[in-house]
Amino acid sequence: MTRFDRYVLVRFLAASGLLLALLIVTFVVLDYVEYVDDFLDRGATQAEVFGTYYLHYIPEIVRLVSPLAVFLGAIYVTARLAQSMQLAALRSAGVSVWRFARPFALAGAVITIALLFFNGWVVPRANVVVHAFQNEYYRDAPEDRTDSEVVRPLAPDAVLAVGYFDRDEGRAFRVSALRFDTLGGAPTGLRQRIDAPEMEWVDSLATWQLRDATIRTFGEREQRREVAQLDTAFALLPRDLAQSDRDAERMTLPEAAAYVESLNRVGTREKGRPIVSLHSKLSYPLANLILILLAVPLASRRRRGGQAAQLALGLGVAFVYLAMQRTIEPLGWVGDVPPALAAWVSHAVFLVIAAVAIVRAHRV
Repeated sequence: MTRFDRYVLVRFLAASGLLLALLIVTFVVLDYVEYVDDFLDRGATQAEVFGTYYLHYIPEIVRLVSPLAVFLGAIYVTARLAQSMQLAALRSAGVSVWRFARPFALAGAVITIALLFFNGWVVPRANVVVHAFQNEYYRDAPEDRTDSEVVRPLAPDAVLAVGYFDRDEGRAFRVSALRFDTLGGAPTGLRQRIDAPEMEWVDSLATWQLRDATIRTFGEREQRREVAQLDTAFALLPRDLAQSDRDAERMTLPEAAAYVESLNRVGTREKGRPIVSLHSKLSYPLANLILILLAVPLASRRRRGGQAAQLALGLGVAFVYLAMQRTIEPLGWVGDVPPALAAWVSHAVFLVIAAVAIVRAHRV
């Protein structure tokens, strides 16, 4: 790495870090202004708001705004070099746009890998605290819980599916418990299936009781028996069956993958949002690298209006990118677009745009 590469890299990381800090502060201030009445009305102390809620909300904010921060940081550094004619001097010396973009691409690759871990493991753990706080102190709690088609993993090789859960009575209906044979952690076949029309939580025994259960065991020959009442050892509480459309946001990457797999095993119809959330944990970090690669050719030419015009153009492009993503993802939730495609398509489109922009800038 040359001295110039190090110079560009340091300027880029400093600008991106400052922008990220400013965006976090702005996000927190705007969110606090919007919900301060809810916090006061429901008795949240300032220590709880800032020491618990916003402290754990910062990872989610970083996840959301990091692409914008690195994009504007790359725009700012490249535009300054272009406006001061340093970039033109480099081009005259035979330095290509791609060679100039190399330190940006290196930084983008490292940031993407770091955020892949950050989004897959750190953010979900923080979201557990954030979602619990929002559900307790927001007047309109964002948790959209459903009582039908609830699916919960019981163990690595077992899944519980419930057709409907009555949270007031603590009763579940159309219950199926499936246990699989596994090989290397992957299911190879169904070992046992328990079906019951009803399952009730017995608080005194801290257990679930199945009524009129049918137990089928599969092997060389299927064995079947009927049980009027069956006490279970399911490691679930009634509150665990109150399924939420934000469940996958609180799961690490492996947990989300296992959850989606359990939904597929039992044939759940409404699984678009968990699938989109799973793929977004993988695809969203790529936005950092893609926007950096797009920023360099976009800001490498001098424009009338100087750096202000470059930054305004950059904000417009970033807005279109993120707006496209936010528009398509809900279509994946409801199945109008294949959920996996909904999580990846905007990144694929702008990756192509970035590649075309670099090629065109290289030819100029």
